[in-house]
Amino acid sequence: MAVPGNKKDGSATEEAARDLSRLQEQAGQARADLVRLQQQVVEAENRLDSRREAQLVEVNEQLLCSALAARVDADTCKETLQEMSRSQGHDALTELPNRLLLLDRFAQAIAHANRHGTRLALLFLDIDHFKQINDTFGHPVGDEVLKLAARRLTAAVRDVDTVSRHGGDEFLILLTELSQAADAVDVAHKLTAALGVPDRVGGHVLRLTASIGISIYPEHGEDADTLIDHADAAMYGAKRRGLGNCVFSENGTEDARSPGVAALRHPLTPYELALVEHDRRYEQLREANEQLVLAALTAQDLQAAAQRSQRQQKEFLAMMAHELRNPLTSIRLASTMLAQSEGGDPARMQAIIEREVTHMARVVSDLLDISRANTGKLRLERCTVDLAGIVDAAIDACRPAMDMRLQQLTVQLPVRAVAVDGDPVRLVQVLSNLLDNASKYTPEAGRIGLSVAVLGDTVAITVADSGIGISAEALPDVFEPFVQEGHAIGFNGVGLGIGLTVVRELVEAHGGSVVATSAGPGQGSRFVVTLPLLR
Repeated sequence: MAVPGNKKDGSATEEAARDLSRLQEQAGQARADLVRLQQQVVEAENRLDSRREAQLVEVNEQLLCSALAARVDADTCKETLQEMSRSQGHDALTELPNRLLLLDRFAQAIAHANRHGTRLALLFLDIDHFKQINDTFGHPVGDEVLKLAARRLTAAVRDVDTVSRHGGDEFLILLTELSQAADAVDVAHKLTAALGVPDRVGGHVLRLTASIGISIYPEHGEDADTLIDHADAAMYGAKRRGLGNCVFSENGTEDARSPGVAALRHPLTPYELALVEHDRRYEQLREANEQLVLAALTAQDLQAAAQRSQRQQKEFLAMMAHELRNPLTSIRLASTMLAQSEGGDPARMQAIIEREVTHMARVVSDLLDISRANTGKLRLERCTVDLAGIVDAAIDACRPAMDMRLQQLTVQLPVRAVAVDGDPVRLVQVLSNLLDNASKYTPEAGRIGLSVAVLGDTVAITVADSGIGISAEALPDVFEPFVQEGHAIGFNGVGLGIGLTVVRELVEAHGGSVVATSAGPGQGSRFVVTLPLLR
């Protein structure tokens, strides 16, 4: 028997089971939705991190670019400031300190000199004939000349000294820590020598000279402006004494070694013109040397000639003995036959004697004529000669060759005039031969020096060079004709080996002497001519 109440309870249980199953499905769906949401959140967070990282990288790149740009701007500003600083203290053309920087260093140097009890020197240097360079060759060449002068002046002084461009072709050189005033003169000579080294500028051979005025602190002033004014006045005093001199302020003391030779005062020589002039002078000198050496060889004593040409002299004497012996034999025979009254025809014997005597007279006459002709070419036309003019003329003749080879020539002359009794033409020939010999056997850019010094009642003229030199074996024969050492043959052209022979003959004809010395090959050579002074 069924119970109604139990049937109702079963339906409720089934309904609850269905509800539970539905709730479980909803819970599963909710869990799936939660997992999906969690994944979306993770994905969203990842996308957010990637975007933020990219933004950070972009920002960092912008910051780095900005930093680099700022660094470049800073460096540019620094260089601009440095350039402005340099432009305010240095000359734009030569890059030397200008007047403002010089005055600043002047003040420091004066303070240092006062503390340590030392001296200062100011050299006011003006380049000679600079206006001629500018007007003739143009301002570009003039600017190059100023730059070259600035480099050479700077290289010739110490690091503690200051070379400044005062304006135009004028320079101021401040010398610090001097112990004595004479040191400034030595520096002036170094500056003059540095400027005088030949160089090529714009197709021309350049050789500069300068006039220098010197003032000393504290003797000539206690401030920069006063010292500059004194040095400026001294410089104009140097110009009045002749180009290439240096003069102290006030006292006018001139350095005796300053070159006063007119031939050295031409600042520029066209290179092609120097080459043509050198060739012309060389041909003239060669021809003159050939003529003079032939005259000298036949005019000199037979014994002196025999020292070098003994074989030729023996052959000549043998020929002369033969020429004189034949007529003497005939004369002796004819004389013997005349002594024998019965022997032969007297008229015929007399004709033989006259013929042979005429032959002997002709031989002797020929010898006398040759001797007179040759010794006549060495006859001296003596007069009072100023050696400064002789030196000037010889340098003028030989300078084209030196300019072509960029050789530096220095000249030292006494302050006072030096006079000798001699033939000016022959004395110029002596110095021209020595200078030409020095130039020919000195390499390009070498040094040649000429000095004149009074020694008691004589004057010594010295020509020295930095050339190929002379070996000890060749020195004793260097003045003999046609003598050339092996390493000299073909150097700067082929010579005949007669120039020094001419020098010896002419010097000895003036009552003087000439000697040659050398430390050996490659060590240069020195020739000293000694002449008696005019009494």
